[in-house]
Amino acid sequence: MSFQVVIAGTDTDIGKTIFAAGLTAALDGCYWKPIQAGLDGETDAQCVKRLTNLDSSRILAEAYRLKTPASPHRAADIDGIEIDVKSLLPPATSRPLIIELAGGLAVPLTRRDLQIDVISRWKLPVILCASTRLGTINHSLLSIQALKHRGIPILGVALIGYENSDSQKTISAFGGVKTLGRLPYLDPLTAEALQKAFTAAFPVSDILGLSEAGP
Repeated sequence: MSFQVVIAGTDTDIGKTIFAAGLTAALDGCYWKPIQAGLDGETDAQCVKRLTNLDSSRILAEAYRLKTPASPHRAADIDGIEIDVKSLLPPATSRPLIIELAGGLAVPLTRRDLQIDVISRWKLPVILCASTRLGTINHSLLSIQALKHRGIPILGVALIGYENSDSQKTISAFGGVKTLGRLPYLDPLTAEALQKAFTAAFPVSDILGLSEAGP
């Protein structure tokens, strides 16, 4: 089986999709978002397509496309859709597969299942994306604790935002995980700018090496 990794976030709207796009392009892989909640404007899959310039066949179709921009469990209720979490299985691909979650780890997918409950059954490694803004230490350490409690392997933490070396060191020290690097804010945000910044911040060989080493 080819390399598969889950991109999780400490919160919503922290740049997780941008990181996922950068990693997908760097690995020349495929991208999959199991659940998309909110279809007005650019979806996350469309954003990744724009920021990678990859063929559309590399952007795999979501398992669920919910119209309402809300937590998946609530969006599904409003849309009249029942999410079957047992059907959420990573698709087999011949290329590296980057799976982007919807928001944070404790986001409810149904009235019974949290997102972290579903990915714990996949037994795939996770890269935790965290913003460098105020509050990131608390959010990151709680997320790391939750992942470790369920035995989910963590490849490391990817920071997104302005330089904050103290937060990076603190998260790594208290969380007992590797910080993989930091992706700065990009303006303008283009495929070319992202590829250049991602390559400089995250050596792909390190990420693949951590996966091969195991938890």
